[in-house]
Amino acid sequence: MEVLTSFGDTESRTPTILVIYQDHAVLQPIVSTLQHRFKLRLISVPDRIDEELKSEIPPDLILLDSNFNRTARGESALELITYISTIKPLIPIVLMYCLDDLHDLVHASQLGVRGFVSKPLQREDLELAIRKFSEDNPSDSTDVKEISLDQNTSFVRASRRMCRLESECRLVSTTDIPVLVLGESGTGKEIAAMLIHQLSSRSHKSFLKVNCAAMPADLLESELFGYEQGAFSGAVKSKPGKFELCDQGTIFLDEIGEMPPQMQAKLLHVLQDGTFSRLGGRTTQKVDVRVIAATNVNIRAAMTLKTFREDLYYRLNGFTITVPALRERPEEIPHLARYFLGRNAVRFNCSPLAISPKLLQALQGHSWPGNLRELDNVMKRYLVFGEEWPIIDELRSEQDAVLASTCRDGQPKEQMKLVLRQHKKDAEAELISRILEVNDGSRKATAASLCISYRSLLSKIKEYKLAG
Repeated sequence: MEVLTSFGDTESRTPTILVIYQDHAVLQPIVSTLQHRFKLRLISVPDRIDEELKSEIPPDLILLDSNFNRTARGESALELITYISTIKPLIPIVLMYCLDDLHDLVHASQLGVRGFVSKPLQREDLELAIRKFSEDNPSDSTDVKEISLDQNTSFVRASRRMCRLESECRLVSTTDIPVLVLGESGTGKEIAAMLIHQLSSRSHKSFLKVNCAAMPADLLESELFGYEQGAFSGAVKSKPGKFELCDQGTIFLDEIGEMPPQMQAKLLHVLQDGTFSRLGGRTTQKVDVRVIAATNVNIRAAMTLKTFREDLYYRLNGFTITVPALRERPEEIPHLARYFLGRNAVRFNCSPLAISPKLLQALQGHSWPGNLRELDNVMKRYLVFGEEWPIIDELRSEQDAVLASTCRDGQPKEQMKLVLRQHKKDAEAELISRILEVNDGSRKATAASLCISYRSLLSKIKEYKLAG
C-alpha cells in the first residue's frame, strides 16, 4: 500500500523533507522530531519517487533508508542515490544506515550523500543531521535553489548575490516595463530573462529570443517584423516576424548593444506605441509584447561613440538587472558543477561522476572568463574523459600555473602544453560525435546543445573529420 503523507506547516516557506523508507521503525522518531518544523512527505514504494523529484516544488532534503529497494528488481540504495543525484543533483541526501552498511558509506559519500544517521534513529542524531543541513543552506539567504524553466534549462542559485538577483526578477515580473539585463558573455542573461517571463502573467504565452548580433540589418528586420510577399527577391509569400508571433508574450533581444543603427529607430517606435510595419508592407500592426534586452558591451560607452541611441537606451532601461560573473560568486561553483554534471549525464546518456576535493580545488581556482558556458563545457569534457586529471591540468594550464612542477612523467613544459591541447581536441571531437548521435545527426540541435553557432559546428566537424 502506498504511503504519502504531509505533516507540519503548509506555508510555502516551510522546508520540505522527502523520507524514502522501507523500515517502518524509522517513522516514529522522524515524525516526532521533525513534523513541527518541516513538511514531511513519506514514501515507502518506488512509484512515487519520480513524481516527487520532478514536482513543481521538489523537496529541500531527502532522508533515505539504506534498506530501501527502488524497484522490484531490487536496486540498492546506492543505485538510488546515483539516480537521484543525476535527476536532482542539488537536493542534499541524508542516509539512514545500519552498522552492517558501513562498507558502503565511503561509496555513498563519493556519490554525493551530504550526511549520515545511524539506525536505530536517535532524536539527537537526527537533530544534528538536519541542523547541519539548515546551517549549510539557510532558507532566507544562500540555500541552493533550482527553478526549472524548460526541459533543458534551470535557474540555479546558491549565493546571497544570486538570491538578490532572483528577488529583482520576481519584483520586475509583476510589471510590464522593459528590462535591460547586463553582464559578461556566458553569465546567464538569457536565463534571467526566462525567469522573469516564467514568473510573469505572460508565462502561458511565447518566449522568443533574437540574437541581434548574428545577422545583418536587412535580415534582422525581416526576422523581427516579418515581410510581405514580393518585398524582396525570394519573398514568395508573406511571413510574420517575431514580434507578431510573440504577441501577449515576451521577446528577448540578445546582444542589443550590437544592433545595427538603422534598426534601432524602428525598435524605438515599437517600444513607444507597440506598432510596426512588415518589410514591404503599407499598413501598421499593433502588438502587446514585453521586451527584455541584454548586452555584454559597455552601453554608455556605445552611446558616447554614437553607435547606440540614447533615446532607445532610456526606453529599454525601465529596470536594469546585472548578472554577476562566476568569479564574483565562487561559492556557487561546486553546486553549479554538480548541476551541469547531472544535467549533461542525463542528456548524453553518460554515467554520472563525482567531484573530488582535488578537482573542486582546481574548479574554484580558475577565473572562468567564459562564466557558466565555460563551466558547462568543462563538465561535458569531464564526462567524456571519465577521469579528472586532464580537466585539472587543463584548468591549471589556462591559469598559467607552474606546469614544470606538475608535469606528468617529467615532460617539458612546452611538450606538456601540446599534450593538454591534444587532449582537449580529442575530448571535443568525442563530445561532438556523441551529441550528434544523441540528436540523431541533427547539426542544428547539436550546435544548440553545445552553445555554439551552426557555422562553428560545421567548422569543427570538418576539422575533426567527423561523420555527421
